[in-house]
Amino acid sequence: MKSDLIKKVIAAATCVTLMAQPLLLTSCKNKNKGDGKPADYGTYGSDIAREIASKFPDRRAYSVGESQTGAYIEEKIKELGYTPEVQSFQGSGGSSANYIVRVEGTGFYCAQDDGSFTLEHRVAIIGTHYDADLYSEYRPDEEYEEEYDEEDYDEEYDDEEYYDEDETEETEPGFRYDGISDNASGTACILTALKAFKDYSNVGFDVWFVFFGAGTDNFSGAEAFYQSLSYEEQHSIDVMYDVDSLYAGDKVYASSGYKSLISTRKYEMRRKLYQAYDVCFSNTLYTNYGFDLYYNESGIKVDVDNDGVNDIFKEMPKNASDFKVFDDRMIPVVYFESYEYNFTSYDQMKETKNLSLQEYGGNIRRTPADSMDFLDPILVEEDYDRNGDGEIDCSGDRLQIRINCVAFIICEALLKGSDKGMTPAEYDEFRAEQTRQTYSTETKST
Repeated sequence: MKSDLIKKVIAAATCVTLMAQPLLLTSCKNKNKGDGKPADYGTYGSDIAREIASKFPDRRAYSVGESQTGAYIEEKIKELGYTPEVQSFQGSGGSSANYIVRVEGTGFYCAQDDGSFTLEHRVAIIGTHYDADLYSEYRPDEEYEEEYDEEDYDEEYDDEEYYDEDETEETEPGFRYDGISDNASGTACILTALKAFKDYSNVGFDVWFVFFGAGTDNFSGAEAFYQSLSYEEQHSIDVMYDVDSLYAGDKVYASSGYKSLISTRKYEMRRKLYQAYDVCFSNTLYTNYGFDLYYNESGIKVDVDNDGVNDIFKEMPKNASDFKVFDDRMIPVVYFESYEYNFTSYDQMKETKNLSLQEYGGNIRRTPADSMDFLDPILVEEDYDRNGDGEIDCSGDRLQIRINCVAFIICEALLKGSDKGMTPAEYDEFRAEQTRQTYSTETKST
């Protein structure tokens, strides 16, 4: 009973704050509303994605290429003025590393059992894996791999040196795999969010930006990171945002984790997902960029979580990623990916229906089709005049638009706050409203 009462107090306090002081929300950040378009981050993220793909096409977990990509990320973090934490770990195939940036927030006033409020630090994690790999059936044969042994790896090689069409079979594609979508795009998106986050102030959450190593090895980097946290830190996490493979799929989706299938926890586990949709729909992302955030509306009945019971496949992804480590611990997650869920069968679902991208049956990630040389000529269009005023005002680069819009949505979603408490500004308004009500009651009584 006491717990329910406290929840009602927090809910009521939040409502009072939102109604009584609408300017409070906008004062919590310094962002570009009024100064320009939302998510107007330029080519910063797309340039990074293409640079990672071109410089480090071989980013297999535990490889030299993965290590070099990690060093590249570390340098980019430093350029933004942050000091990254490098967390080395041992996985099944060797050593890798996570790169972490922790930004402290203002905290939240959370209700205690005795009715008092205590300032607590709640955490939001924004993560992605930076390694990339082909499925085993698409990997080059041993002779090909020996030709480009890790010890001879040179990040400055050109395309002709890496790929010689005369020495390959006719069945092999005429382009080079480089993981531009999975997951150079996700890596670039988190760096873009980190850059954009510098313009936000007085955010309640402690925000941890994490670039996971060895994600393609059963999410080893995410697991190592979680295991490194103390008990208190693990239980301070309110939400985990995960970004993976934004480029090649027909649409960009946001999804909850598989634990949201638990009927008694469904809303609790999906509330942050709904807040992400709200950010997209309440801003002018479609007007300015033609960007929409979709959710899986399939409704197909299938055993999603392999528990022997058919589930309603909706608002969740087909493919797991680093978010699963947190979802398994009952932490709400919001997973961003590009895909296509508009199929009548679960087994038919794939990333794209684009007829020009069917070389591997419409599947892109972890196939040779995940290549900048292959995708860019098909997916990059000319910049154009979106509002019809005669001036070019919108990029035709799908990669740029998706990276920027998802980064914007994540940063703005952080302002929705914690379900467990109030920011100091909200708490001050709550206390002021209590004082006004007390004074009004006493005056009427007198």
